[in-house]
Amino acid sequence: MASQPLRVAIVRARWNPFGGAERFVQRALSALAAEGVELTVIARRWDAQGSGEPEVAVRKLLVDPFHVGSAWRDAAFARAVRRVVAAERFDLVQTHERIPGLAVYRAGDGVHAEFLAQRARVLPLWRRAWTHLSAHHRQALRAERRLFAHPSLRAVICNSNMVMDEIAQRFGVPPDRLHLVRNGVDLQRFSPPDAAQRAHAREALGIPAAAAAFAFVGSGFERKGLACAIQALARLHADAVRAGAPRPQAVLLVAGADRHRREYVRLAARLHVSADVRFLGPLTDVLPVLHACDAFVQPALYDPLPNAALEALACGLPVVTSHKSGAAELIEHGRSGWVVDALDAEGVATGMRTLARAGAAGSTGSVRLAARAAVEHLSVERMGRELTGLYGLLTAGAAPPVIPGAVRADPSPA
Repeated sequence: MASQPLRVAIVRARWNPFGGAERFVQRALSALAAEGVELTVIARRWDAQGSGEPEVAVRKLLVDPFHVGSAWRDAAFARAVRRVVAAERFDLVQTHERIPGLAVYRAGDGVHAEFLAQRARVLPLWRRAWTHLSAHHRQALRAERRLFAHPSLRAVICNSNMVMDEIAQRFGVPPDRLHLVRNGVDLQRFSPPDAAQRAHAREALGIPAAAAAFAFVGSGFERKGLACAIQALARLHADAVRAGAPRPQAVLLVAGADRHRREYVRLAARLHVSADVRFLGPLTDVLPVLHACDAFVQPALYDPLPNAALEALACGLPVVTSHKSGAAELIEHGRSGWVVDALDAEGVATGMRTLARAGAAGSTGSVRLAARAAVEHLSVERMGRELTGLYGLLTAGAAPPVIPGAVRADPSPA
């Protein structure tokens, strides 16, 4: 008699079709469905239209209790999820939200306490105090502490060594409950362009043939480090002026949404690079942007593992990022990317300058080949196998050992 498929519920409160976390969920759903897992999504809001990811036939349970304010909203959603889980007969529940009492937590957003610590580096004193008093952040920190201390927690799925270390150090979670399963990337769709594809993409975006083009992809500009990227672009121009050279042709393409976008428009104006920073808004397809550019720039204040950086590497783009991005673990500094402090605009500018020269060599250039090689092992199918392998161990009642491919690896790929 054939065994029954695993009945797995995945909890994600809000679906934003342009968000990296949601794109991970959609890819995970595709991979798990291919492995024969019976899936249910529990969400407060779910709208896959315009996500750019393939639709997957899953059962959806939408729960959106009455609330006023984000702290009440999150607490009410957590209570509603626990009621749904109690009423259903799932083999396993994996939450992507900080909801104590569930068996599996995917720490895709990292550690909130660490995010606030890094964010404090760029906030004025009054905003740091306001953050400390915020009901939303206090609720998130409280839920985070309760989640990691709860006896029902059996496994934490981390997408970077950085997040694994933070959880172990801050919350004392035993190592045998921490599992490294990196995000998967569609390696067929995201691949280095040939000369014709690159030329077509640059022409469509109005990028001169001789210009150095840099991609910044992601919503939440403060956390992703857009201010530092703009400052670095301005330094490229200032360095040329100081050296008595002509103003360099260099553009920064910004794809993503942020309610404070005007602040970054004003920053570009103050630094005299308004004409060189192009705000494209949220895009359902970032592939043309990646094909048109010479390097990807995202000096994030804090980012567990940005999908956009993986997609850029898959397209052969070297990545300029920070030590507080999980993408740094995949990069060989100076070869497939550049890793500096999130606030080091001079270091980011050096990386942009160095990698753009090498990246302009085309799809056969050594830097592009190294970038692609950094993520060749991160297929969506591999992610699905690792997740279902872990689920099988958990539902069999065995203590989950480290699963194939989910081991602490050397940060420099061979």
